[in-house]
Formats: sequence, structure tokens, C-alpha cells
Amino acid sequence: MTTTTATVGAPAASRQSLLLLILKMRTFIALIAVFTFFAFAAPNFLSTANFVIMSKHVALNAFLAIGMTFVIITGGIDLSVGSIVGLCGMVAGWLILNGVDLGIGYTLYFNIFEIIAITLLVGVLVGAVNGTLITRLNVAPFIATLGTLYIARGLALLSSDGSTFPNLNGNPEYGSNGFYVLGAGSFLGIPFTIWILIAVGCGAAYLAQRTPLGRHIYAVGGNERAAALSGVKVKRVKMFVYMFSGFCAAIVGLIISSQLVASHPATGETFELNAIAAAVLGGTSMSGGRGRIAGTIVGAFVIGILSDGLVMMGVSSFWQTVIKGLVIIAAVVVDQAQQRLQARVALQQQAAIGR
Repeated sequence: MTTTTATVGAPAASRQSLLLLILKMRTFIALIAVFTFFAFAAPNFLSTANFVIMSKHVALNAFLAIGMTFVIITGGIDLSVGSIVGLCGMVAGWLILNGVDLGIGYTLYFNIFEIIAITLLVGVLVGAVNGTLITRLNVAPFIATLGTLYIARGLALLSSDGSTFPNLNGNPEYGSNGFYVLGAGSFLGIPFTIWILIAVGCGAAYLAQRTPLGRHIYAVGGNERAAALSGVKVKRVKMFVYMFSGFCAAIVGLIISSQLVASHPATGETFELNAIAAAVLGGTSMSGGRGRIAGTIVGAFVIGILSDGLVMMGVSSFWQTVIKGLVIIAAVVVDQAQQRLQARVALQQQAAIGR
């Protein structure tokens, strides 16, 4: 009788394992599907020039998605990253054009490396504000980062009365020239933007998988109370992920301003949606405790190829927004299906061991 049950159950278990594998590989399958579709449907999609442009677009989304992944793993959300992009771009533009007026008849100017460092620090500080609101004042992440979204965007607009900082070529006398190289330069034929993404991506993946901090991030998202009881500094972990998310957003603000050689306060609007979509599509669970940087980067490629491919096909920007929304919903639905199937397979395995 036992032998018959095992024989009958084996094909079902095999099908479930195969389905689970497909669900785990869904991001790669989606990437292959959208790439193949646009290779045939979009004109000049496979051209070298398009690949260069598309890689830069993907990189910008990937930076934000990497930071967003850590935040979501802890069970939070960061809606402010798009506004941080705009604010940091304006900070860089202000420092290049105007310096800092000390109010004593003297203006302090910075070289390009100092400008980059200060701009990154601004992103980290905004992230620290988010972390403080969430960990010290117990404000829900959605509300805290929504408020910061408006504050950062408002500060960006106030910095120039809503106008653009143009011609960010800098002044050789102060060492602030060469800003354009960050967004337009290349090394070994590969844009600097991609090299920076490789460095940030590898560093984030190493941190997540190989360090105690990475394990604590997953522990907080898996079960915050259990993590606290086991000695994890939950508040410090949350502060770090929001500060890192702000840091990634500052990188994007710098790169976009460098590419345009100009800063505009509206830069980065709705970027947070693409970042969330890439993270969720890459396998990061909205309930926390699960996600991988590699999957997020692949998810960023899917979103980037989808966006650029739709533009090349002449699809309305309104429909593009609808499609991205559907992608986010589909990704969450599939993720929930994967979790249910994993739980079912685990129960069946336990039952088999019990027999």
C-alpha cells in the first residue's frame, strides 16, 4: 500500500518541483522573453548604439533597485528615492555653479571630487532622516518616505525656484570641471556608469551574502522580534538600509546631471516605481526576508528593456505606465504563488520523511 502511494505521488511531486523551478527562474525567463520580442518587433533594437543607450538606462534603474532591495528585505519601502535623485542633482549643480556663500564676502568653491562626495553625503543624510523617522519615532515606512518624497522634491524646487541649473562645465580654476565625464565617459569601451554599477552591485551582493550585516538584514525582514531577541541591532540595521538607499539615489542624481550637463528639480519623478518593480520582479518578497541582488539587477534589465522597447515601438507613455503597473502586480502574484508552492512542497517532504 505504501509503495503504491509513493509511486502515484512521485509524478505529482516531480511536476511541483518543476513548476517551482520555473517560478524561481521567472526573472530570467521574462528577460529572455522581452528581449526576443523586441528584437523582432522594435526597429534597430539590436544596434550597438541602442545597446549603449539602453545599458545606461538600465544602470540608473539598477542603482535605485539595489538600494530598494535592502529596504524591502527588512519589510520596509522607500518612496523617496526619486525625489532624492532630483535633490542630489540640484545640490551638485548648485555647488558647481554657485559654491557656498559663507556670508562674509567669501564664497567657498569645491573641486569635482569634493562635489561628488558632498552630494553622496546629502543622499545618505536624507536616508538617515527616513531611518530616524521609522526607527526612533515609529512612523510607518510608507508614510515616512512619502513625507520625505515631498520634502526632498520641494527643496529641489526651492533651490532654483523651479528652474534648471544649466551648463555644468565647471571652472578649471577651482577644479570643478570635467563633471560630464561621470555620465558620458568610458573605459575600455564600457561607460563609466556600467563600471560604477558593477562595483556597487558586487559590493552589495557581497554584503548581503557574506557579511554579518547582510545576515542581520535578512533576519530583520524574516522575523523582526526574533532577530531582536537573538541580539540583532534592529534599529541600526534599518538605519543602514535607508541610508544605503539614499546613497544609491544620490549616485543616480549625479549621473543624470552629468549626462545632461544640467540639473533639473523634476529629475527622478516616478523613479521609485521602476525601482520597486525591478526589485519585486527580481524575486524580492514584499513581505520581507527574501531577495537577491543578482535577481534585482536582472529585474532592472527586464524593466529597462521593456521601457526602451516600448518607446522604440512608439507605444504611448500612458500605456507604458499601465504596463509597468501590470508587471508589478504580476510579479507580486507570482511571488505569492511561489511561496505557497514552496510551503506545500516542504510539507510533503516532511510527510515523506515521517513515513
